[in-house]
Formats: sequence, structure tokens, C-alpha cells
Amino acid sequence: MIIDTLDNFRQYLAVNPLFSKVADFLEGHDLATMEEGKYELEGTDLFLNVTTAKGKTPDAAVMEAHRVMLDIQIPLSCPETYGYMPAKDMPEAEYNAEKDIVKTPGVVPDSLVTCKPGMFAVFFPQDGHAPCISVEPSIKKAIFKVKHV
Repeated sequence: MIIDTLDNFRQYLAVNPLFSKVADFLEGHDLATMEEGKYELEGTDLFLNVTTAKGKTPDAAVMEAHRVMLDIQIPLSCPETYGYMPAKDMPEAEYNAEKDIVKTPGVVPDSLVTCKPGMFAVFFPQDGHAPCISVEPSIKKAIFKVKHV
């Protein structure tokens, strides 16, 4: 997991070869003013989802993990808290290959971390995470899905 400000995103380009395309996109677009939807940047290897999600309590947030893609989660409208635990510590659950996700409701995360607008969190396949924790009823957010290499 990586947590930092968007101003520092270019410092992480060596993490994944597609991060340079994410950095270029971030510099050329105002995510907060983008319409909701899916934006393909490199086919299925790199795309962006801009969405509004329902804010949840820590108990209602669902722990998830991915096997193929990593998430770069960016809150746009308000702070967003994420539950975290190593994916290897999550209970066995069915993997949905089409959506590249394992969801394990009812799992209490090991820790919580909060990002404000202007920050980002990267969750790798080894990182279980429970997104959308907020006292706000809804969170506008951007999620870059990046093929993990």
C-alpha cells in the first residue's frame, strides 16, 4: 500500500510502467470536474472509473482484494477512509475473475487510514482494503485500475 499526496505521484513511476500514463492523465485533467463513467486509457490494462459511492461505517464497509489489477483510489469530494489488512490474512472467499475481485463482508480490518482530496492510496493485490468509509452520505471518487506487473 502507498499513501501520499497527488503532488508526489511522479515519485512512484518506477513502481509500475503504467504509472507514467496515470501521472500524465492526472496533470492534464481535473478529476473533480469529470463526469462519472469509465475512461479507458490503455484498454483493459489501465482505465479510470469516476463514480459516486455511498459512505459507509467501518462495520458496513466490505473488505476486498484483487489479483490482476491494482487500485489507485483518489477521493474527490470529501475524505475517505480505507480499512486495511494483508490479503493473505483475509478468510477464503470466492474470486470473481470477470470483475477481478474477492469480497469478504464482515471482516474487521487491521487498521484504518484516511485520504483527503488531493491524496491517493495505492492498493496492490497483496493489500486487502475496505473502501468508502465516510461520515458523508456519498463520496465522489476516482479509481484508476492498473494491471499489476
